[in-house]
Amino acid sequence: MAVIGLTGGIGSGKSTVARLFGDLGVHWVDADDVAREVVEPGTPALARIAEHFGEEILTSDGALDRAQLRGIVFQEPEERVWLEALLHPIIREELIRQLNPANYPLPYVLLVSPLLLETDQHELVDRIIVIDVPKDVQLERTMARDTNSREQVERIIAAQMSREDRLARADEVIDNDRPLDDVTRQVRELHERLLVDFG
Repeated sequence: MAVIGLTGGIGSGKSTVARLFGDLGVHWVDADDVAREVVEPGTPALARIAEHFGEEILTSDGALDRAQLRGIVFQEPEERVWLEALLHPIIREELIRQLNPANYPLPYVLLVSPLLLETDQHELVDRIIVIDVPKDVQLERTMARDTNSREQVERIIAAQMSREDRLARADEVIDNDRPLDDVTRQVRELHERLLVDFG
C-alpha cells in the first residue's frame, strides 16, 4: 500500500485538506496527533521531558504544557535539538503502526505532517503533496487559530522549510488560498489520480 505525504507550512490548512480526503474514504494519520499521543501523562517520553526541563513544564494535572515548551525550544535551538532527538524516533515508530489499517480497501493512505520534509518522515512516503498558501495567509490563519503573537508565528514560519524549497520537493500541489469548493475539487481530482496510479 502506498503512503502519500501531505505537508505544508503552519496555517496552510493541512487538517482541512486531510478531512476532505477522509470524506472520500482515505485513511489518514496526523503526525501532530501522534506527537501529542506519545507525550500523554504516563508515557516514558513525558517522564524524560519533565526530567530534562523540570516539573514546571507540566500543567497542574500532569500534562505537558505545550505552549511553555514551544516557547523554550523556539528560543533555545539546542533544546529543540534535544527534544527532536528524543521524540522523532518514537513518533516515527507510532506513525508506521497507525499507517497500516486492517481490512482497508483503498490503495493508499495519507501521512499528514508539518515536518514531513524537515525530518526523516519523508522516507516513509511514496509521493509528496504540498498544500500551498502565501505567507500572509499563514500568519492570519495561525494568529486567529492559536492566539499566538505575530512574532511567535513568524518565528515558527522561519524555523520551517521555506515555501520555495517545499514547493521544489512537491510531486503535487494543492492551492489552499481558494474557496473551499475549489479546494474540494482539487482534492477529488488528485484522489482519482492516486487511485489510478497506485490501484
